[in-house]
Amino acid sequence: MAWENDLRSLSLSDIESKDLTHIIESTELPASSLTPTATPTSSPPLDLLPTEIITQIYLSLPTLPSCLALARTCHRLSAIFSSRKLAILERAAEAQYGPLPDLTQLLTHNASQPPHVPRATPFSLALLAQIAATGTVAEKWATLYPFKKWKLNPASRRLLTPEERRRVRAAVYRLWLYTRAFHTRSTPRERRMAPEAVAARARLLHNYSTAELADMADVQGVVREVVQGNVCPSNGAVARKVRRRWGDEGARSVLFGFNIHLNYPAPAGPGAGFPADGFGQRGVTDEREGFFASHYFHSSAVRRARAAKYALSGESDPGGEGWGDEVGHYYVVEDMLKLDPGQIMWLKEHAPRRAMVEGFVRGLGEWFENNGQTFGGTLDPTATPSVCCGTKGFEE
Repeated sequence: MAWENDLRSLSLSDIESKDLTHIIESTELPASSLTPTATPTSSPPLDLLPTEIITQIYLSLPTLPSCLALARTCHRLSAIFSSRKLAILERAAEAQYGPLPDLTQLLTHNASQPPHVPRATPFSLALLAQIAATGTVAEKWATLYPFKKWKLNPASRRLLTPEERRRVRAAVYRLWLYTRAFHTRSTPRERRMAPEAVAARARLLHNYSTAELADMADVQGVVREVVQGNVCPSNGAVARKVRRRWGDEGARSVLFGFNIHLNYPAPAGPGAGFPADGFGQRGVTDEREGFFASHYFHSSAVRRARAAKYALSGESDPGGEGWGDEVGHYYVVEDMLKLDPGQIMWLKEHAPRRAMVEGFVRGLGEWFENNGQTFGGTLDPTATPSVCCGTKGFEE
């Protein structure tokens, strides 16, 4: 049957799409899907349970797809789901993407409201679509966390518990809110250390406990590792990767390429594959989503670029993929940490070449360059030394 085929094809990608409202409203079953001669003795066990118990089952489900799948099993379960739709979906969203208070604080932020003031937002299907999209990014960071946190100590690497994943998601939402509120074109380099700017940033951080600030600092360390290892690798990192693939001869050719690009830098202009007018100030807009979906998500451009990144051929130049050595690379990473976690995750997955990243950054405007992140500097006077110096995070 058609509704059974829809159930088989139901996946997390449906939850992330803009058709989430349509998916939820289509959970009512057609009359032809039930057997006319069904009797109480042939009904499934769930159909005999009291409504209160079925409601509790709905409220205990861990994910949004599981709620929608259960609602499609029979007319009675579909009717019970429809009667308490928002409460059921809110509980499932809390279990899958929570904590929702931090997430809704991020989603409802705008320039007209101070970021440190709590906002009560009624739950709705429109808000749920945004929760699913942003929560999916936070889930990616929670999955990536063990690999980057224990990169140099793989013997200690382990999966995070559900509570630890929730803490990672909360830290991602809080860092995201901080970035969205204070890393904008309205705070250029000349004003970022002004007393009123520092006070505004400190007011937001004062909302969180010492343990929550420690989680934020710990997760920012993982974000930094992704930036300096995947998005903007240093010349030394590029040389090591080429040496592992092609030996010492390949490494020597890459060092020659570093010298060429140092003396003859690439001309300024839009990055490969990106529109010249940039993408605006913030990470996600309809225009950008349309461009990304049409050009990258449905083409092999990213796979080809990633495969050719470190190839020693006439079409590839690994020497041009490095972002400098030591001091220069440090300031590049500091600049890139002004991007929010969603932007950094997108660049990691869909911009493997330096020209692509440069095009993305150039579209943000001149304010972005030579204007490092402010989270670490703001955290010093608002947290204890143990938070700022060597946070252990989830190792304890």
